[in-house]
Amino acid sequence: MSRDLDALTSWHADWKGLRVAVLGLSVTGFSVADTLAELGAEVLVLSESATEEYARLVPLIGAELWIGDLGSVPERLSEFAPDVVVASPGFSPTHPVIVWTREQSIALWGDIELAWRVRDKVLRPDGTPAEWVFITGTNGKTTTTQLTATMLVEGGLRAAPCGNIGVPVLDAVRDPGGFDVLVVELSSHQLWYLGLTDPAAQPVPWAATCLNLADDHLVWHGSAEAYRAAKALVYRNTRVACVYNKADAATQRMVEDADVIEGARAIGFGLGIPGPSDVGVVEGILADRAFLDDRRNSALELTTVAALAARGLDAPHIVQNILAAAALARSLGVEPAHIADALDGFRLDAHRIEVVARAGGITWVDDSKATNPHAAQSSLRAFPGAIWIVGGDLKGVDLSELVAGAGATARAALVIGVDRGHLLEAFARHAPGVQVLEVVPGDTEEVMTRVVELAAGIAQDGDTVLLAPAAASFDQFASYADRGHRFAEAVRQWIDQGSAGDAAGSTSGADA
Repeated sequence: MSRDLDALTSWHADWKGLRVAVLGLSVTGFSVADTLAELGAEVLVLSESATEEYARLVPLIGAELWIGDLGSVPERLSEFAPDVVVASPGFSPTHPVIVWTREQSIALWGDIELAWRVRDKVLRPDGTPAEWVFITGTNGKTTTTQLTATMLVEGGLRAAPCGNIGVPVLDAVRDPGGFDVLVVELSSHQLWYLGLTDPAAQPVPWAATCLNLADDHLVWHGSAEAYRAAKALVYRNTRVACVYNKADAATQRMVEDADVIEGARAIGFGLGIPGPSDVGVVEGILADRAFLDDRRNSALELTTVAALAARGLDAPHIVQNILAAAALARSLGVEPAHIADALDGFRLDAHRIEVVARAGGITWVDDSKATNPHAAQSSLRAFPGAIWIVGGDLKGVDLSELVAGAGATARAALVIGVDRGHLLEAFARHAPGVQVLEVVPGDTEEVMTRVVELAAGIAQDGDTVLLAPAAASFDQFASYADRGHRFAEAVRQWIDQGSAGDAAGSTSGADA
């Protein structure tokens, strides 16, 4: 007999004996298995591989671990006859096990749905669960999630950044200390799974934002339309504030089309003068005209562009992230002074427009986290005329528009990665005036050394060399972080070699 899943909307419901298959054994997959085992469910974890630590821990928590090929439906899964399958975000809609699950009419959840169902494990002093804030977008999600959480904490709230940022939502929900607000970064993959959620278990976020929309993850979703539809789910059931990008019409349409809780407001953010329900910039001042009584005639100062510039936070796309985070924080009552204080101590993550060195008149910038065209476009606009390092695994995305637009403003381009042919053709067709150098694949250890040698050979005094690949890293590197680390190390080696070979110390001003 199948279980009544509609009744499982509390940590304190009867989860005992529920048969759950968990797909994937990454950080997210283990958090799912650990939670379900704690609840008393019967858990089968299926994965194609497992680290030594997870292989040891899964049996210890009382779950069964099956390791093998998931290119087809394992016999063990059929035998197990799950009531629910909970999939890690990497499993695409066309994955054989996902297709089988839906064909068998078995409930299919993501980790976000499970977390929402059990969100009442630890309550606030008033006896209610933490509020949730949702953040998605093609780019800027992690930075905005960190900014929002930092502002909330500065404002006196117990807030945790979680979700796609690296800390599973289930770990935050189960934290015995409890939180007032969970700031949840959501990937398009996690949102797709939320699209399958039963009405009784659909999250109701306090506030939500889609920062921007550009083609990405098209292979996973199958089309740009499907990707957009997944992103749009971030606004569903929003209670208070739907924050959107005034410069991105797609995000505004998402808000207009969203099924929200009555009374939820649309709040725009942008680099121009804000309207009465917006946050924006007026003569170098970041201003709030959304969360004050007399918003038609006045505004509140949040910070200044000059103050942000002093902290390396004044790139236009970073200012947009700050405005979006400020709107989310203001919706929860954080005062402008606390937002300014939070920004005073905020630092961007590594590999996000990070200056790794200045030497010989050249500035070297690591934006390895720019893994898609939209992010790379923002970097190129922040560093006009840069020597641009571009390429990798394009994930099925066409870069012609990027090359023809912001890419054409680069002084030169160094093309790397498995999809170089597409990029070389795009430059030849759309930006013939840009000098293009091809870096032929070699060992991973050699790629960035060659890139830096070529860049240094054409760079002039005052130039910026910008690593903004517009592509995933897995064709040549372990991750975007690995790509950025190797770039920075190659830059430092080049500087050290130059210093050693120059008795006059022409590169002695290096700031690495």
